[in-house]
Amino acid sequence: MKIKYLATLLSILILQSCGNYSFTGADTGNAETYQVNFFQNTAQLVEPGIDRDFTLQLQDLILNQTKLSLVNANGDLIYEGEIIRYYVAPMTATADSRAAQNRLTIEVNVRFYNTLDPEKDFEQRFSFYFDFDGNAQLTGAQKEEAINEIFTRITQDVFNASLTNW
Repeated sequence: MKIKYLATLLSILILQSCGNYSFTGADTGNAETYQVNFFQNTAQLVEPGIDRDFTLQLQDLILNQTKLSLVNANGDLIYEGEIIRYYVAPMTATADSRAAQNRLTIEVNVRFYNTLDPEKDFEQRFSFYFDFDGNAQLTGAQKEEAINEIFTRITQDVFNASLTNW
């Protein structure tokens, strides 16, 4: 009987001590809420809708990988910034000076505020790219795939920079 109580008490203590951590390695401290302000697209080449897509993807990632609640204002953790670069550049050339491969690059400037621990605040740029065939047009499904892949990588990098100590 005593062993059963001891095992239960030990289990409770172990679970309580891990309350602020998740299986993703996120350390949310005492934070209970987060907000992601709209990431406006200020790049010279404006691709419609990517500002909304990035904002939603970052919100979803944090929601799915932590126990934090999403709020519209007064969050314990605040993410804001802007998409500052969206461009396509040739990466390799063929013998007749045509692009054999192109690269879409997107760069996002992120400001992170931890209202409970201001020492963790930062402003940082994150970027990633997607390579595609030089003869292909970046339209339709290929453009959606490229943007989604880039945003998946950038949002994970933002998550790691703000909520993990790796």
